[in-house]
Amino acid sequence: MREVERKVTRIGNSLGVTFPQEVLEHLGIGQGDEVRFEIVKGQVTIKKKANLKLPKGIDEEFLEQMDDMINEYDQTFKNLVDR
Repeated sequence: MREVERKVTRIGNSLGVTFPQEVLEHLGIGQGDEVRFEIVKGQVTIKKKANLKLPKGIDEEFLEQMDDMINEYDQTFKNLVDR
């Protein structure tokens, strides 16, 4: 994907940025969808928020923490497979 720049604009009392169509298509995001922002080591990742029906006893915060842990240690897990 190519790099694109966007200008920050005022949206009501907030600030916002528009997304290029190819980014929306890549993430599978449409109007009304919710997104999640993760900030790790100075980098921001944008993900489409999954609309999952959670099993009894599992809450969304737990899944988010597991996702963060998996993302943080992804390379470590892959290295363990190669041993």
